[in-house]
Amino acid sequence: PFVNISAVTGEGIDKLLDTVLAIAEMAELKANPNRYAIGTVIESRVDKALGSVASLLIQNGTLRLGDPIVAGVVNGRVRTLKNDQGQNIISAGPSTPVEVTGLNGSPAAGDKFMAFETEKQAKQIAEERKLRSREKDSNFSGMTLEDLFGRIQEGIKEIKIVLKADVNGSLEAVKNSLEKISVDGVKVSVIRGAVGAITESDIVLASASDALIIGFNVRANQKTMDMAKQYNIPIKTYDIIYKVVEDMEKAMKGMLDPEYEEKVTGTLEIRQIFKFSKVGLIAGCHVLSGTIKNNQKARIIRNDVVVYNGSVRTLQHEKDQVKEVKKDMDCGITLENCQDYKEKDIIEVYDLVEIKR
Repeated sequence: PFVNISAVTGEGIDKLLDTVLAIAEMAELKANPNRYAIGTVIESRVDKALGSVASLLIQNGTLRLGDPIVAGVVNGRVRTLKNDQGQNIISAGPSTPVEVTGLNGSPAAGDKFMAFETEKQAKQIAEERKLRSREKDSNFSGMTLEDLFGRIQEGIKEIKIVLKADVNGSLEAVKNSLEKISVDGVKVSVIRGAVGAITESDIVLASASDALIIGFNVRANQKTMDMAKQYNIPIKTYDIIYKVVEDMEKAMKGMLDPEYEEKVTGTLEIRQIFKFSKVGLIAGCHVLSGTIKNNQKARIIRNDVVVYNGSVRTLQHEKDQVKEVKKDMDCGITLENCQDYKEKDIIEVYDLVEIKR
């Protein structure tokens, strides 16, 4: 059947719904609400306060608050359940889109989810799926961007990438953009795409697969960075999609321009937040490493996800405005156009150093 519809004028919407119902009746498309829910992941993201949030479409059964579920290779228990209007509900039947929290990670769009009777069953299924996923990943066989042109000339036909992003929407956009690149018959293949921080398992996969690691609006913690150095795996991070594509295309053509490498010069941990009527919020910090200077570029990292990018506006030690503070000192700091500070946030300050290719 074909139905003319318009989202602008509303034309044909009633006819479309009637047509869908008629087809469902003719084809006897039915669901059983008296069973544990199964369905598909529509989208997932990492929320600063809630953790992993997944949008699901229930295709059969009923999903209830507290149900143990598996979605892709992650599992958990439904901690909150909301309908498409953002209202809290306690159960949802077939053909219902819902938003859930409580998963121990972010599933990929298109992953299948299932609810189970016990949390033990859900965890067992998730572990089995992870094992199969690792076995599949181990069959893939990057390099640095600087190496690409030479490797292409040697005859490789596929460039493999491990891609991590802050939300599924960004992940799909970056992945689709990269996989559309084709230079002289060489294509780009994303062998793993997932939401969340760059982890040690990503390093292991990249090392085993000879792949690049690209992070979009996410970073790796210090332990993962140390492991990357040990395995000699470079990690490229971006916050603009076209820059990812541009760098990849230039690398594949052997035309990489000089780039700016981030050199982290210091880190701070927010210990307390102070509010002043004239300046707003000031973050009371302890300098964990290095030296912090006024006007340096800075980012806030919360649960390994970058939540702010900007620069240092003011530094204060005790009652004095200062130009720099060093390791083990306490200080007050404000960042340009930022009022989103939370205790235990990590602030990284860095310089951009130009690198000749």
